[in-house]
Amino acid sequence: MSKRSKRWGSNRQKVDPLAKFTVDQAVELVREGATAKFDETVDVAVRLGVNPKHADQMVRGACSLPHGTGKTVRVVVFAQGEAARLATEAGADVVGGDELINKIQNENWLDFDKAIATRDMMGKVGRLGRVLGPRGLMPNPKVGTVVGPEHVAETVVALKGGRIDFRVEKAGIVHAPVGKASMSASALKENLLALINELFRLKPSTAKGTYLRGAALSSTMGVGVRLDVNDVARETGKAG
Repeated sequence: MSKRSKRWGSNRQKVDPLAKFTVDQAVELVREGATAKFDETVDVAVRLGVNPKHADQMVRGACSLPHGTGKTVRVVVFAQGEAARLATEAGADVVGGDELINKIQNENWLDFDKAIATRDMMGKVGRLGRVLGPRGLMPNPKVGTVVGPEHVAETVVALKGGRIDFRVEKAGIVHAPVGKASMSASALKENLLALINELFRLKPSTAKGTYLRGAALSSTMGVGVRLDVNDVARETGKAG
């Protein structure tokens, strides 16, 4: 049996897979179970009462986690002139126009986590869709990564500070990171609730019945811990 499966089995013995826990309990269980030699990422999977096959029930957006993701985020910006200067001053890791586009297209350079583009650059950036799209790196106005020059700096700061993008998948599930296992329980909880609140804010008007149908918290190498959605709703003030 591998080290991972031994660890996983040990953690599973501590967590009843059928039980549902409060947010506080789940956060503690996930932190206790994160025993790998690296700082594990804590992720949440949220099942929503939507049908993504219908365009008007697609839940997609971005959320600024109050305590960040705990990860260093490399940001590139497709911009020129004054917008490029502002992006550089705001802390973007790489800023460029045609030369940056060519580097990605010709050298398959993808050493970054997030990409921003000014609106005037999208005509050229669009040809990178086949490269960046499947990797979730394509700038998109729906998640606020295609911006006017006046919003470049604040967008760079937000992404480097812990803003995450998310979208509902085919099964109606949203997967997103909410921090690192080394973070305090209170920080992880606040990050999680910030994301849940944003999901509620984006609830489609056409979604009927129960919206928040299930949720589970886990670390990179740990087991999933199911959340009591009634407690989640209470914590976010959405109960009833």
